[in-house]
This record gives sequence, structure tokens and C-alpha cells, in this order.
Amino acid sequence: MGLFSESVEVVCAPSGRPLELQWRGHSYQMAAEPLRWYERRNWWAEETRAEIGRGAGLVDHEIWRVQARINKASQILTLDISRQINTGNWRIIRIHDAIRDLSA
Repeated sequence: MGLFSESVEVVCAPSGRPLELQWRGHSYQMAAEPLRWYERRNWWAEETRAEIGRGAGLVDHEIWRVQARINKASQILTLDISRQINTGNWRIIRIHDAIRDLSA
């Protein structure tokens, strides 16, 4: 698994669920239902102060794990993506290694 941060464009359903990714000149469609969870961030190291009433996005990052592919014949990529609350920009934060076929 690789950890990094790279910009990605995400098309979402009205519910906020990712439907499509635009990354490195390719359009990726979802190959499975995306999963969502939240992770703590070190907000005290990234922010100079926390304004009164500011909570969402300050303490937690919304993370989606998506499995996407260019077409039905292409390899499935498993990516963790995160959306910045303030800007709405999306970033790929993890790329998972492909699972090898253990039955071979």
C-alpha cells in the first residue's frame, strides 16, 4: 500500500457517494459500492486555532474507499480518497496493492 496525496476529480451522487473519478487523464467508473468512514487528523498541528462553532472537518477527515476501473476489462484499483470540507477538493491518499488470485 502506498501513502501519498494527489489531486483527483470526483463526480458524486446527490448523496455525496463517489460515482466516477477523473485521474491522470483517465475516467474511472466504480467497480463496487464505495465504503465511507472518518479518521482523526492532527488539527492542532495543521490549524493555528479553532474558531468557536467550527467542528465538521476540523477533527475528522471523511474517507472513501473506492474500487474503480477504466473499463470492464481493466484492472480494478482500490483507492482511499478524501474530500476537504473547506474547498470541496478531493485527494487520493492511499493506493492499495492489487489482491493476487490465491487459487492459482
